[in-house]
Amino acid sequence: MTGFLAATALSFAVIFVAELGDKSQLMALTFATRFRALPVLLGITAATTVTHAVSVGVGYVLGATLPTFWIALAAAIAFIVFGVWTWRGDALSDDEKNKSSVTRRSAFVAVAVAFFLAELGDKTMLATITLATQYPGAGGVSGVWLGSTVGMVAADALAIVVGRWLGRNLPERAIRIGAAVLFLVFGAWLAVEAFLGV
Repeated sequence: MTGFLAATALSFAVIFVAELGDKSQLMALTFATRFRALPVLLGITAATTVTHAVSVGVGYVLGATLPTFWIALAAAIAFIVFGVWTWRGDALSDDEKNKSSVTRRSAFVAVAVAFFLAELGDKTMLATITLATQYPGAGGVSGVWLGSTVGMVAADALAIVVGRWLGRNLPERAIRIGAAVLFLVFGAWLAVEAFLGV
């Protein structure tokens, strides 16, 4: 097996398994209860593509050294803001309800930013950095990037399916409160990780 194929296969498997039960997979589930599946998946894909490109670049050029305290703290604050915002709830006017493309764009941006911040310094990013150090060269690095990106998107797509099911079967108020609590928990989790250096 070539370096590219080996790096792609191993990276897919490692990141897919690492993402199962991770906070970003829980975020995907949460976002899927509030937004349509396609903008959520596209936002996750965009954020993952960029984050894993950064991870591979760091792994290739700098090794496994990345100052994560300020990044994790910024992500924690962002999640707490998302939690408060979700708890407060939004009311749409009739005009706003008709602007579905704007809603899709807003959902895409919210998901992409949230995932980008959550993944910086996360275990999947660190795993991708580590994998990139194991496969030097253009073929290996591009394989790590492709495999890790597809592995994460696949794991989060599973969460989106579950989130859409919950969104159809739970009352709106329960979804809003549950999503707010999860965002607040994610924010606290990221803050603890930032201060403990985990």
